Amino acid sequence: QVQLEESGGGVVQAGGSLRLSCAPSGRTFGNYGMGWFRQAPGKERQFVAAISWSGGRTFYGDSVKGRFTVSRDNAKNTVALQMNGLKPEDTAVYYCAADREDLTYGYGSRRSYEFWGPGTQVTVSS
Repeated sequence: QVQLEESGGGVVQAGGSLRLSCAPSGRTFGNYGMGWFRQAPGKERQFVAAISWSGGRTFYGDSVKGRFTVSRDNAKNTVALQMNGLKPEDTAVYYCAADREDLTYGYGSRRSYEFWGPGTQVTVSS
């Protein structure tokens, strides 16, 4: 069992930046692939970004390409999502998730991930 916790959410003006972090409690990430998803009120949970255990493979949703960057530091046991050029439509609860199969069977679907954090709110004001 992996318990994940996100941090770094908040309120920012359009065009601004935020950096989200995700860390497991009580253990290391092991060799898990990690993903970020978001969910706005009344909408489906949407894939944002994913990164393999080695960091050698990264993937992004179309709406965030060129603005968001996913990274990880396995020595520090953290995964980060750097969000630049934020837009009001980026407002959502952001979740990190862990995949025991290191993204072998996909990365864009919620079904690929076994463990989830409780989420952190990101609000972008216009």
